[in-house]
Parts: sequence; C-alpha cells; structure tokens
Amino acid sequence: MFYWVVKGILFPILHLLWRPRAEGVGNVPRTGPAILVGNHLSFADHFFGPLPLPRKVTFLAKAEYFTGTGLKGFLSRAFFSGMGQVPIDRTGGRASEAALKTGLRVLAEGKLLGIYPEGTRAPDNRLYRGKTGVARLALESGAPVIPMAMINTFELMPAGRTLPRLGRRPGVRFGKPLDFSRYRGMAHDRVVLRAVTDEIMYAIMELSGQEYVDRYAAEVKKDSAEPDECADEPVHTADGQAGS
Repeated sequence: MFYWVVKGILFPILHLLWRPRAEGVGNVPRTGPAILVGNHLSFADHFFGPLPLPRKVTFLAKAEYFTGTGLKGFLSRAFFSGMGQVPIDRTGGRASEAALKTGLRVLAEGKLLGIYPEGTRAPDNRLYRGKTGVARLALESGAPVIPMAMINTFELMPAGRTLPRLGRRPGVRFGKPLDFSRYRGMAHDRVVLRAVTDEIMYAIMELSGQEYVDRYAAEVKKDSAEPDECADEPVHTADGQAGS
C-alpha cells in the first residue's frame, strides 16, 4: 500500500518538474516473474525507472538503509521498508549466496525483481562490465530478463548530489524480453554465466547508446580513490565476485 501511495504522490510531481520519457513499457510483462536489468547512473534511477510501470518493482537494497540510527536512520528504514525493498548484506561469501536465494524467492512469488548488474553506480556516463549474479538468477528461475536503459540520469543527479537538477529530462527504455531457456540446467557453468551476462549488457548498451568499458565499475572507483556509494546489493557469482 505504501508503495502505491508514494508513487501516487511522486508521479505528478516528477512529471511536472522533469517530464520524463518512457519507451517500450509494453515489453515489461504485466503479470508473472521477470527480472528488470538496468544500467545504473544515479540514485534517481530508483525513481524514474519504475515510474512508468503499472506494477511494483522489488529491488535488492543495501542493508545499511535499514540499520541506521537517529531520525535519518528511522526515516530511511521506514521508507525502504514501506516501499517493499529487500535488505541485502554486502559482505560477500554466504551473504552473497543468501542474496541470490532472496532474489529467487521474490521471483518465485511472481514479482518483478530489479537488478543493477554493474553492482554499483557508474563513476561516469559509461556502461561497465556486468557481474554474473544476474545470469544465475535468470537461469535458476527461468524468468524472462527485461533490459532497461536509464537515460540522462547521470546528468540529472550525479553521485554526491542531494537533489536532482532542473532542466534535465530523464528517460527510460525497456527492451524486448531476453529468453535464456537454451541454457537450462547450466546455472553453474562459468562460461555460460559470463556469456549470458555479456548478452544482457550488450542489450542494455544497445538501448542506452553508452560506451562500454570491459572493467568492473567498483574497480575503477577504487583506482580513482572514489568512495563506493553502491545503492544495490551483491548476488553470488560464479567468478568469485559479487553482482547485483
């Protein structure tokens, strides 16, 4: 209920101030499990991505949003809990495997699961290598994968900015569902997981028009000594790294 109340309040405000564009909404199934997989340029993606969809999107959200103290912690916990987002421990190992199981449970309930396979917000306006947790989710659940491309949200609200800028018109494009049923039963094959992940990232690149960088965004942030402000959580991957 809280999700739809918040969306009902935000929808007219966001449309009035930023006039967001949306393309390919019909590619997102109205019912049944599906994995919404997008590029991640800004915190604003969480709002402008799901905005045009007539169904709720459940994102895996970092546990820190639910464990803060004081008034800020209370408000954060109330908001993300009310929006039905799922807290995920980012420490890796068993926590990453638990994240995978959580994602599978959400899909088993017939819901729409939101994933950012880059694992963190991009440090610039380029598309980075995807982590293979999304491939495991797709192969183990059998759910269709819907590529989602966020447009202009990096310029709208770059990392470190509290409020989005006016005068920037954001958008979202939803691609046709990707079917990976040909890989059924191969969810633990590293080569297959990488191939599926790369196919998903290529579909996002085609929609977004971004330059692709064959490196993990977190590595680039680390090299530049930029704090990792990841808004999304890891899912266990076959190549020993976390994905979301």
